[in-house]
Amino acid sequence: MSVTRTLSADATVAISSANAIDAAALEQLLDALSRARAEIAKAVVGHRAVVDQLLIALICEGHVLLEGTPGIGKTLLVRTLGAVTGLSFARIQFTPDLMPADITGGLALVPDEQGRTRAQYQAGPIFTQLLLADEINRATPKTQSALLEAMQERTVTAAGRSMDLPRPFFVLATQNPIEMEGTFQLPEAQIDRFLFNSVMAFPSEEELDGILDLTTGVTRVVPAQVLCADDILRGQALARSVPIAGHVRRAVARFVRRTQIDGVGISPRGAQCLVLAAKGHALLQHRYNVSLDDLRTVLLPTLRHRFQLNYAGEADEIDAEALLCRVFEEAVREAQ
Repeated sequence: MSVTRTLSADATVAISSANAIDAAALEQLLDALSRARAEIAKAVVGHRAVVDQLLIALICEGHVLLEGTPGIGKTLLVRTLGAVTGLSFARIQFTPDLMPADITGGLALVPDEQGRTRAQYQAGPIFTQLLLADEINRATPKTQSALLEAMQERTVTAAGRSMDLPRPFFVLATQNPIEMEGTFQLPEAQIDRFLFNSVMAFPSEEELDGILDLTTGVTRVVPAQVLCADDILRGQALARSVPIAGHVRRAVARFVRRTQIDGVGISPRGAQCLVLAAKGHALLQHRYNVSLDDLRTVLLPTLRHRFQLNYAGEADEIDAEALLCRVFEEAVREAQ
């Protein structure tokens, strides 16, 4: 496939910006992402949109909050992604009695060569590249907040010092529906740090039949590793180099401003995530500029967890996601 194809009309950009992209590296990244999608599909039936969102998050340095009922395949999807990418993997099972030190680590008394004990920092499971925070909303807000610094700064402060986490670093958290018993609402400061809130829908009859065929037989599918950490780091640099037209970027700015009511609405971080996710989606579709359709595709998974109705909206039973889409389309029409 050639990377010299003509840019689409709705994303007119300077030729110099398009030429700034390393063509060979771009071809390699697109091929690797296509193979990763195919390998994941061998073990995970359906959920194509969610798989694409995970791959976009990889090349956009984002974290993903997976939501769905128990047994739908959230943990399997994350483990499969770890196998395909070859990243170091750790899992934390969140429970009500989990403490922050169980995540970040802490001081422990260990014997030295003379037989005396001394305090030594023992790293927690967060020191990995791909962290599965399983059922994150079953832990208390105090424990949930232990991930805040790691998700934003890629560092951990413990035992009086700050330590860098391995790169790349991703948090893929699973969440049960908040209506289920024994769950805690995630703090707004933490939920805003997730690039996507990906909802895994219940499989169709055809997909369910495929799941039963794949998982109840003798043969076990083992996805092959097709990516490595260096590939992902290069992809992150390439994703940021994807150009976006001025009128498209202005439409995002106008849209985010329209969500602000009394200082409550989508944050600047949400706007940044929307643009970055659109760049990642463009690459995944083998295009090298951001279009309005890219923004439309990633709009809901990027913003559904950053946008809430007020009491009046809830009383009128307004569809929050439909309202979000309508406000976006109005901003697009005015920006053109």
